[in-house]
Amino acid sequence: MSHIKDVDIRSRADWRAWLSTNHAEAGSVWLIRWKKHTPHYVDHMELVAEALCWGWIDSAVRKRDADSSRLLMSPRNPKSAWSAVNKRLVDVAEAEGQMTDAGRALIEAAKANGMWSFLDDVERLEIPPDLAEAFAASPPSRQEWDAFPRSAKRGILEWIKTAKQPQTRARRIADTARLAAIGQRANGG
Repeated sequence: MSHIKDVDIRSRADWRAWLSTNHAEAGSVWLIRWKKHTPHYVDHMELVAEALCWGWIDSAVRKRDADSSRLLMSPRNPKSAWSAVNKRLVDVAEAEGQMTDAGRALIEAAKANGMWSFLDDVERLEIPPDLAEAFAASPPSRQEWDAFPRSAKRGILEWIKTAKQPQTRARRIADTARLAAIGQRANGG
């Protein structure tokens, strides 16, 4: 990732201007993210909301120095799932007249290919039948699971759901139930 260029913005308006000019041609960039104690600080969710308006998304964060970090921003993959948080951000952006055709096109693609609703059951913390069976085989696992924070359960359910192979999913479910039985969270949840 050393070939990815840095983009230093000082406001959401700067980020919007950069995206307006570059969103269609540029690949990933490291957005310089200034920390709260600096005069150039921009809230993380504002950066993400603006990125979504243009069909981009955030991912990795890397240390830079005492005053800033790097936030990887990239064109959004049309086959990536949409979280409830990002759906809310685009709803607000649309209501405020901030969405662009580029951002709308990715939303329409996600609705057409199922990625818009892919995580809906995860967001509702619905336990899939195969995980319910694993919990039933070890009652302490379900009791411990129920005590986990919502964010941990959500992360584990997404980890299970995004398994590409059936054997990977089965292993993730087994790990989840086994670790939950002793009060531990699978996948760092």
